[in-house]
Amino acid sequence: MTLIKSISGIRGTIGGAPGEGLSPIDIVKFTYAYCEKMKERRPKDAGERYKVVVGKDARLSGDMVEQLVCGTLIACGVDVVKAGFASTPTTEMAVVFEEADGGIILTASHNPKQWNALKLLNEKGEFLNAAEGAAILECAEQENFNFADVDSLGDIEEKDFTDAHLDAVLALPTVDVEAVKKANFKVALDAVNSVGGIIMPRLLERMGVECVCVNCEPTGQFAHNPEPLPGNLVELSEAVVANKADFGISVDPDVDRLALICEDGKAFGEEYTLVSIADYLLSRVYNEALATGKSMEEVAAPYSMTTSSNLSSSRALRDVTEQYGGEYTAAAVGEVNVTTKMREVGAIIGGEGNGGVIYPALHYGRDAMVGVALFLTNLAYKNMKVSELRATYPEYVIAKNKIELSDKALIDKILDEIKNVYAAEDINTIDGVKISFEARKEWVHLRRSNTEPIIRIYAEAATQEAADALAQQIIDIANKIIG
Repeated sequence: MTLIKSISGIRGTIGGAPGEGLSPIDIVKFTYAYCEKMKERRPKDAGERYKVVVGKDARLSGDMVEQLVCGTLIACGVDVVKAGFASTPTTEMAVVFEEADGGIILTASHNPKQWNALKLLNEKGEFLNAAEGAAILECAEQENFNFADVDSLGDIEEKDFTDAHLDAVLALPTVDVEAVKKANFKVALDAVNSVGGIIMPRLLERMGVECVCVNCEPTGQFAHNPEPLPGNLVELSEAVVANKADFGISVDPDVDRLALICEDGKAFGEEYTLVSIADYLLSRVYNEALATGKSMEEVAAPYSMTTSSNLSSSRALRDVTEQYGGEYTAAAVGEVNVTTKMREVGAIIGGEGNGGVIYPALHYGRDAMVGVALFLTNLAYKNMKVSELRATYPEYVIAKNKIELSDKALIDKILDEIKNVYAAEDINTIDGVKISFEARKEWVHLRRSNTEPIIRIYAEAATQEAADALAQQIIDIANKIIG
């Protein structure tokens, strides 16, 4: 059994003893603590009600966890809006639609079916920051419960926010439904038997796209490893080719990550999902500025010609951004860190290299639906094959490795030595150590694990061989220190 408590929420495998797995007791404790800190964050006059939206993916444990969470919220005197089967971005937007005080998403994202988690939202439908998450963890450990009396119990109602979410996506001026309809696209969709099988076909239908469904029944019985990586998408690749589809779409169980398959069955590359959408949005601003004589800043307003992603994301986003005269900014790994940076710089688009697209014109959260809608619009305008579109972007490959240590104390020693060895290079320390070799457009990023004595190593270069070689340099230095 596994239980991981972090500032971003609580996740674990279902079953086991309290504190060792995601048990009912842990779920109640954590939900109670969330309520207490929400009330402190948003004080109200006597008689005013608190409201929290609860959504879930299709995991087998979803009903059980939902009942415990909703029951605890009601026992805390909080009104509950049950969104039922809902993607993570749908639940985030539902918080805003309902003008709620917060939200709880029941999903373990790309983790296998044994896992579930509580992801916590503020009144903006965005993830809590580090300090807020830490306060909840501390409160949960105190176990100082004080529930509402019978006259103060919360109420519960059920609402489906799927169409409201899609309405907002399709109303965006950067989404051209008519152009997509005229293109007569055909796609294959792998929703890994979760909520993507509900919302994504509905989106595609409304955009006039023929959809070949693969693993689209929301049973929670994941047909394969749910992380949308090429090795897990063999069935989708085969379906694309067999059905002569224009491309394939893969989403994770909570539909905040988007990976694409080219018409020839080859992976588009999840790192390039964000790159392609940034290319579309930046080129749109650039071309309008040329046509109207306005500055790009005027056209992009209220946003800037700036993009953001985390430090472990591909350099391709930076290259494409600078191609249009924009500026790229990097943030620490984690969605809340990326959105904070995006707000700071007014980024027009941002996200994470794992297929997470954050489009602030809609909301500050990773959203596969808006990603698909923007990608389809771009493809309709470009009038080219997906493989041809992919070939227009800079080619980079990321190698992912890790160093397992017997002693956490060695982590700082290794990171310090890496900084010394590469002191002449461009070094970023906001999240571990990232060294950029600007002359050859390569980088390596070392991140510590928050839960284990592990250093994760991400290295990017123009070829797999070069990326592997760069990672091996780091591993060799670490091995000398380890002895």
